[in-house]
Amino acid sequence: MAWFRRQKKASGGSVARAAHNEALEHLTAFVTSRTGVEVFIEPKTTVTETTVILIAHDGEWTRRRVDSPEGARRFAHRMAIPVYDIQLVGYPQRMRDYNERRKRASS
Repeated sequence: MAWFRRQKKASGGSVARAAHNEALEHLTAFVTSRTGVEVFIEPKTTVTETTVILIAHDGEWTRRRVDSPEGARRFAHRMAIPVYDIQLVGYPQRMRDYNERRKRASS
């Protein structure tokens, strides 16, 4: 039985690269189509990889996986938008308010 044998990684990594590029395109589109966007970096956990949340001025948000916290900071620098560590500052109130408005609108 080979329960604990490691899986061989696929050669090339083109699927991962395509997913990374797609995430960057989505994040870039979010930043360019909204105002007051800020980047919040969420740390890697046992369940998820490092992620970023982009939050606009009205609380609208999107989340995507990134390669590393440094990659998220490079993205924020390239887009000239503020970047924060979610562990230090927490989730902004405008995000919670946006989620609450969406919840009320759907019910």
